[in-house]
Formats: sequence, structure tokens, C-alpha cells
Amino acid sequence: MESGARQQLEQRIREFCLRGETGHAVQTALEGYGPEFMRLLGSILHDREQARDAYSALTEHLLMDLPTFRWDCSFRTWAYQVARHIAYRMIASPAARKLPVSLGALRDEAHRERSLTKPWLQSTVKARFRELREQLSPHEQAILAFRLDQRMSWQEVARAMAGPEDVLSPGALDRRAAVLRQQFQRIKERLRELAREAEMFSSGSGDQAPL
Repeated sequence: MESGARQQLEQRIREFCLRGETGHAVQTALEGYGPEFMRLLGSILHDREQARDAYSALTEHLLMDLPTFRWDCSFRTWAYQVARHIAYRMIASPAARKLPVSLGALRDEAHRERSLTKPWLQSTVKARFRELREQLSPHEQAILAFRLDQRMSWQEVARAMAGPEDVLSPGALDRRAAVLRQQFQRIKERLRELAREAEMFSSGSGDQAPL
């Protein structure tokens, strides 16, 4: 979604909230951001049914918690934070199901009506990199999803990765963003190492790595 369209969507969501129309606000948000939320949940959970359950839980949380949202960041950033914590709780749950599916299948589920897949995702090498990403921890995958897939600023990533009890001052937010940026660099190096181990950088390959 382009920046201008996102700003308009954020404004519509906030206007509904100001009028006390929480249901319409959440519906509007999910119509605009739903595929992004589903993609994030899928990138963390790797399970079709868990991702669906997490999406339903996210909807419920948004309906309950949106009236108390302080708007100290964008709705999108706040909702990403909520979605991430829901996914982490599902992973930690003893009852979590273990039915892994590919990220591509979850993307298809989220985009039945319209595809947002970028052309470069179709290349063989880059598709393999996405498979390598699935070997990372949920925390590492969330950083990549926020920064690479959703093009969030580092301050937005820091807010989305914060805990629900965290109160971040501007200085603390900048420090958290700097730490995440360093982690991002280490994650990219790890992916490159995994790729070399998988012999993805053979001398005869002309493809370039996405990271």
C-alpha cells in the first residue's frame, strides 16, 4: 500500500474511533491491512489453521482494545504489535498444532481476491531465501517481516516489537531501533551463511541475493 493511501486509511480508522464506531473502525482496518496481518502471522506460525485462529483472535483484541488505544503511534504499528504477541502466545501454548505449511500457501490464503506478490519473489534464488527465512526464530522473522515486507521505519519496528507493558520515550525508542538495526544486520549475515551452505552462490549463478 502506498504511503498516501495508508495515511487516508489511518485517518478513516481514527475518524470512526472518534465517533465511537469501533466496529466500523476495525472492519475498515481489516479491509485495508488484513492481508498484511495474515502475512505476518503466517511468517511467524507457518501453520494455516493457527494463522487463521490468530487472525480471529487479532480481530477480537482489536475490537476490545481499540477504544483505549492512545494513538501514540499509527494504528498499523499498534496492530502489528498485537498480532505479534498473539502469534508468540500461540507458539508457547502446549496445545499449539504442528502442521507446517509453506509461506506461499498462507500468502495465497490472504490474497484470494488480489495478489500483492512482488515480481522479484518469483525468482528461484529469492524464493529459496524465503524458505531460509523460515529457519529463523520468530523474533528474527518478525524483524524481517516488519522491515523488508512491510517497509516500516526502524522506529515503527521498535514500537511493533515492544512489549505491551513497555512505555518508550523518544530516546528509548531510538535506542531500541538501533539495537534492532544491528540485529537486522546479523540476521542478513546468517541468511547469507545459510545460503552459502546450501550452495546457492555457485559460480555459475547469475542471480543476486535479496538481502
